Amino acid sequence: MVTDLELAYEECRLITRREAKNFYYAFLTLPARRRRAIYVAYSFCRYCDDSVDAERSDAEKLRMLAELRDKLNRCYQGQADEPLFLGLADVAQQYDIPQEYFREVLAGVESDLVKNRYQNFEELSRYCYQVASVVGLICLQIFGYKDARARQYAIDLGLAMQLTNIARDVKEDLAFDRIYLPQDELARFGYSEEELLAGTCNDAFVNLMRFQARRARDYFRSGFQLLPYLSPRSRACPAALGLIYSKVLDRIEDANYNVLDRRVSLSTAEKLQVMVHSWLTSMLPRRLPDST
Repeated sequence: MVTDLELAYEECRLITRREAKNFYYAFLTLPARRRRAIYVAYSFCRYCDDSVDAERSDAEKLRMLAELRDKLNRCYQGQADEPLFLGLADVAQQYDIPQEYFREVLAGVESDLVKNRYQNFEELSRYCYQVASVVGLICLQIFGYKDARARQYAIDLGLAMQLTNIARDVKEDLAFDRIYLPQDELARFGYSEEELLAGTCNDAFVNLMRFQARRARDYFRSGFQLLPYLSPRSRACPAALGLIYSKVLDRIEDANYNVLDRRVSLSTAEKLQVMVHSWLTSMLPRRLPDST
């Protein structure tokens, strides 16, 4: 007989297959047990995102987030009564995932309801940590690691990927009256919010976006140092994800940073190619960086 927990895992797998884009192909590289755990983590994050992106009032969205926090608390108290949270309780226990990580995800999602401008990179990096880096830390618990240095590299890889998202989605975010590019950096490069709203791609905008891309590259360089700290079977997943987003950044650069006229993306075939390459190269031995 199929148990409620097995049904919960299967539901999370189906959610991931249906909703994940860049992520699903990378998840396929994981061993089966870790893969199904990742499906649960992804489904929780998807559930959080959907709760605030739906056509509801902000008050209703905030109420739903409060309910999610309550469900998360009950999950960690052994009182889960929904498929997703049954799976989450099992994964959190198996892989010793702190509840605080999931609370940070909820806090990041809530930020999009109460904050739509960021004054500086310090503010933005805090947001990126909540919606991306902490997800990397959740995944790191599932991947398994022995050296504490792996955590900072996972944080940096998450930052790199979220900064790439922000650069790619400048135009789409405007539709929700959200500008993630730091306000002080718009001013530094002489580019106004009015020009952004008008879709003006001038030299100032190109210079601003080049600066964003270079910063993301710095975080990719640090983030990819995570890979030697993981087992070969777990290594391919973050390698594939990082490479997919790094290639999106390549496309942004190739388009001379004009993300206002069209959305930059990779084809399914390109993502599959990255996944296969990552899986093959993950089996090669990697030396840990020196501690100095």
